[in-house]
Amino acid sequence: MRAGQTEFVANDDAAPVDMLAALFEARGWPFQAVSDEEISGEIQGSWAKYQLRCVWRSEDNVLQLLCLPDIRVSEEKRSAAYELVAMVNEQIWLGHFDVWSNGGVLLYRNGAMLGGDGLLSLDQAQALVETAVEECDRFYPAFQFVLWGDKSPKDALASALVDAAGEA
Repeated sequence: MRAGQTEFVANDDAAPVDMLAALFEARGWPFQAVSDEEISGEIQGSWAKYQLRCVWRSEDNVLQLLCLPDIRVSEEKRSAAYELVAMVNEQIWLGHFDVWSNGGVLLYRNGAMLGGDGLLSLDQAQALVETAVEECDRFYPAFQFVLWGDKSPKDALASALVDAAGEA
């Protein structure tokens, strides 16, 4: 929790950045409140450390969550990466993957519209963060197969989904 903020009971809703800061602190994840509208942290996934950025837009009551698995897509691999992103996005219900045109950074994005009060519950915060990390973990191998293993997007996705299904 940021300095000067009052504590709240876990069942209480809070401003999105405050709730996310409390969640990160409770889990022992390093984080930084960039501003009243943005928080950045780091979470260890199954395959890599992920940078998590959450940006709050109060005028729309929308919280955007970005999860970056520290994968850059080279210019020569962009076509295959875009094809894989399209196939991966067909597999997920919440959020989507993108490759930013400026810098070729792969990321998972999810936007959450909060109620009129603009507050975030602990359950919502946990679900948003856990979904982001789970989807990055689930598809990380597919991106590795395409970018460094020279597999086709179709083969990479099939291999990653089989590998993920094999973990118990």
